Amino acid sequence: MADEPNKPGDGAERVERYRGMDRAMLDVAYSNRAVVTDWQAYLDRWTREGEALYAASGVERDVRYGAMPRQRMDLFLPETLDAPVCFFLHGGYWQWNDKEGQAHVARGLLGRGIGAAIGEYTLAPQATMAEICAEATDQVAFLAEELALRGRTGGLYLAGISTGAHLAALSLGRPDVRGALLISGIYDLDPIRVASLNDAIGMDRETARRFSPLHDVPAETAPVILAHGALEIPEIRRQSADYHATLIALGRDATLLSVPDTNHFSVLDQLAAPDGFLAEALSALVVRTS
Repeated sequence: MADEPNKPGDGAERVERYRGMDRAMLDVAYSNRAVVTDWQAYLDRWTREGEALYAASGVERDVRYGAMPRQRMDLFLPETLDAPVCFFLHGGYWQWNDKEGQAHVARGLLGRGIGAAIGEYTLAPQATMAEICAEATDQVAFLAEELALRGRTGGLYLAGISTGAHLAALSLGRPDVRGALLISGIYDLDPIRVASLNDAIGMDRETARRFSPLHDVPAETAPVILAHGALEIPEIRRQSADYHATLIALGRDATLLSVPDTNHFSVLDQLAAPDGFLAEALSALVVRTS
């Protein structure tokens, strides 16, 4: 929770802080791009890998869960009806990126016998946090119904990175979700509210708390793996650790994984490769919950 601002009349400027950090400090604390100087090279490579996957795989493009331009998903579904399916949401601090830019993760999932659904959502400032979160949960509901209509019985799993992990966490309480792999997520939105990242999003204090998974754990939750890169910035690692501690305190099935030698970008490669650390972790979760 954000610290109380200085009181009027105490001679100090009224500055809101989170864990002792003001807006400028939080901008640094949550800047993944500042510490990974070749971040654009990752995005460019992921797009190329995704394009190759789209060209080579039997994929259903732009399946609509709503009428808005970005309310769509891509389905990479194995022929086997009892194969599990993992729904993945991209990151980008709720204001950047698209499904095509991170669809390469389907390669790792398919290589493990897991179908992939790659989702997309409207970005800020075109959508509010409440609207973005509603789109995320709508997608999970839509996909669960779609898989049932198609006679697919392998179970639905969730995954996402960064803000995609935050959005996926909002559906952990659904009874038709068997498990989740959440990578480098933001589970307490209050520091984002104080930081300049909020300029495009426009959250107030109540909204930040309402849509923070850390502060709104459902009565029951699916088993979850909370992963992050071992080389990530401290705040990202702390967010996962705090959410894990909260879930464990409530008696939930939660695992915290630090992925060796990876940063906020390279960690995703460990899901996109069939023999990657995170692809193996998700596969083991599927086996355990089948």
